[in-house]
Amino acid sequence: MTTGTRTTGIKTVLHPVSDLAGARAVYAALLGVEPQTDAPYYVGFDVAGQHVGLVPGGGPQGLTSSLAYWHVSDIEAKVAELTAAGATVRQPAQDVGGGRLVATLTDPDGNLIGVLQD
Repeated sequence: MTTGTRTTGIKTVLHPVSDLAGARAVYAALLGVEPQTDAPYYVGFDVAGQHVGLVPGGGPQGLTSSLAYWHVSDIEAKVAELTAAGATVRQPAQDVGGGRLVATLTDPDGNLIGVLQD
């Protein structure tokens, strides 16, 4: 049995894009909604309890592939648990606006793990 902070699931996925306008059109068609956030640096859609974000050029995270964010109740505690289990911090927890905190880690094989606390 594992103990520790609770994870409420993957609710946010970011996709790096090279053509923000083109990707915006494709994801609007896919999701059937217009974006909630539509800026030159980020386009975000909210649908069915999920958030899908489009990040031009991989954004400040330098994404080269999609990144799923696990929503957690206590980001600092979860980062500590993950590093104790063998993960490596790539980007420490930081406020990305509105009190939302995100951190990025890698597993032992280099796969990205995103954690997010609202």
